[in-house]
Amino acid sequence: MEKVKSILVSQPAPDKNINPYADLAEKYKLKIDFRSFIHVEGVDGQEFRKDRINLLDFTAVIFTSRNAVDHYFRMAEEMRVTVPDSMKYFCLSESTAYYLQKYVVYRKRKIFFGKQTFSDLLTVMKKHKSEKFLLPSSDILKPNIPQGLDELGLDYQRAIFYNTVCSDLSDLDNVKYDVLVFFSPSGIKSLFQNFPKFTQNGTRIAAFGPTTIQAVEETGLRVDIKAPQPNLPSMSMALEGYIKQSNKR
Repeated sequence: MEKVKSILVSQPAPDKNINPYADLAEKYKLKIDFRSFIHVEGVDGQEFRKDRINLLDFTAVIFTSRNAVDHYFRMAEEMRVTVPDSMKYFCLSESTAYYLQKYVVYRKRKIFFGKQTFSDLLTVMKKHKSEKFLLPSSDILKPNIPQGLDELGLDYQRAIFYNTVCSDLSDLDNVKYDVLVFFSPSGIKSLFQNFPKFTQNGTRIAAFGPTTIQAVEETGLRVDIKAPQPNLPSMSMALEGYIKQSNKR
């Protein structure tokens, strides 16, 4: 194993107050950079109208991310729709629910949230089967989300409010890192869209989740660091486990 000295994480930099990578960098004297390999672009109102979706036909909205929150209220503004105070909001996590304060008076709204996973949120939604739900999403959606809604028998409609697109990474062409960290198949797609002739050589690849691992392997690349693992639930912990071995000499 070659020593790890530099890591590129294909996501925006985390909050300074909750950044396990900063501790990792300090502890092992590493250079850790962050760069989002993908970003979202909103669907414009004219394009959205083609789907003939009326925001006021729904009594509840499902938010799986902050992006979904931003683009739902952006679209409401573009469509000149006033979202009624009676609208119910079902959020993937508490942090997403609190993010709603950017657009609504939190204490005056009917806001529900799960612990962290979509299955947690479905447990909450079971008690509200009479609602008509709108699911604002990207063009890319984890299959477990519609599957869970279908299994629960909820009345819902998915609508694409924004698209996930590859970011321009051309400025990284001659920059080399010991480890590249990926969290989604879209990140792998962006890597090859930006660098079609990418070869792994000595670069280690870390991948989070089975779909990301599969996407890496389908390109013929090698996954050196996998997360989550039973004893290493986070990517930062999986990286540290690997670095302890590679840098021990």
